[in-house]
Amino acid sequence: MGIMHPDGRLVVRLRVGDIDALGELYEKYKTKISRTALAITRDPGAAEDISQETFMRLFTHAEHIYTDVPVGPWLYRVAVNLSHTWIQRQRRRPGLLEEVLDRLMAPLHLVPERMMERKEIQETVQQAIANLPLTHRTVVVLFYLESLSLKEISDILEIPEGTVKSRLHYARKQLKGLLSERRAVPEVVYEFT
Repeated sequence: MGIMHPDGRLVVRLRVGDIDALGELYEKYKTKISRTALAITRDPGAAEDISQETFMRLFTHAEHIYTDVPVGPWLYRVAVNLSHTWIQRQRRRPGLLEEVLDRLMAPLHLVPERMMERKEIQETVQQAIANLPLTHRTVVVLFYLESLSLKEISDILEIPEGTVKSRLHYARKQLKGLLSERRAVPEVVYEFT
């Protein structure tokens, strides 16, 4: 067994039923997990439920979690899987990833004459992201919203890194094409190149 990661010490405490250890991991990862679930499901209630379920699974499956690596990728994997299951149950596709848009639109100045333009750009990006297949949308969320590396995404989704690159390439190409057609602001198009 390798050197124990700081998260691993908390996992060891979880294994003996230490609720305070769960609280520490929850405080460390709750924002990222909730944000990821919200970005995928587009439903605040579902995101909250998914986040809670993710941490409950951490508690109940502590015996099976490695202690020499951060617990974050495991939590992401669970949250992504629960989000996908929720979407399948809803039989609808989530729309715009608000947080991604906010990040992409940050360079724009929100002067009154630009606000209408920003709204039009948001609608265009929303439509483009909504048209992505769920698997590609998930990669976009993890890459752009969570700023995870290709390797981290590969580990979380349990797919080859080449598949992550392929999905991200496809998503960028589709998003860039649609944004270029609609004459979106160059900074937004550039973000997907």
